[in-house]
Amino acid sequence: MDELYFQLGWQHIVNWDAYDHILFVIALSAIYLLRDWKKVLVLVTAFTIGHSITLALSVLHIIRIPSALVEFLIPVTICVTAISNIVRREDEPQNLQLNYFYALFFGLIHGLGFSNYLKSLLGSQANIVKPLLGFNLGLEFGQIMIVMVVLLISGAIVNITRVKRRDWNMFLSSAAFGIAFLMVIQGVKALF
Repeated sequence: MDELYFQLGWQHIVNWDAYDHILFVIALSAIYLLRDWKKVLVLVTAFTIGHSITLALSVLHIIRIPSALVEFLIPVTICVTAISNIVRREDEPQNLQLNYFYALFFGLIHGLGFSNYLKSLLGSQANIVKPLLGFNLGLEFGQIMIVMVVLLISGAIVNITRVKRRDWNMFLSSAAFGIAFLMVIQGVKALF
């Protein structure tokens, strides 16, 4: 693994410039508490697998998607995930298969968002396997850091202040949806 690219990966995901990806990870983990950390770890890993696939395909110039379309689709993934959280009937997540689908499929879209950044870093390097692996592992590490912060805050709010878990989910998911919806509107304007 390339340590430089590992560092670039985790620093990129925790950087405020990547707030759309941070917002997706927040929306994805909004329904969980710290005791659910194993489930969330699997979700984050599914997201990493998804974006690793399209990141590699894009860096290798196998797929090319217009960046304006990608920048529109990324907030759409946040909105869909947040709405799914809001309409969920039970307090605790029971059926995780839809969440795994969101994480993996939407990860494919988010990977395209990282591709231009990584392409600029790689330049004309011949061997991209180690840098790509390092960058993806760094992204995974950064996402886990974000998830742990969300889970700790969620646990504190639900367990210490006694806010109902459902109310906290509604607040966090609604906030994510609102921010992402504004991004969708900007994305529509950029497309046309």
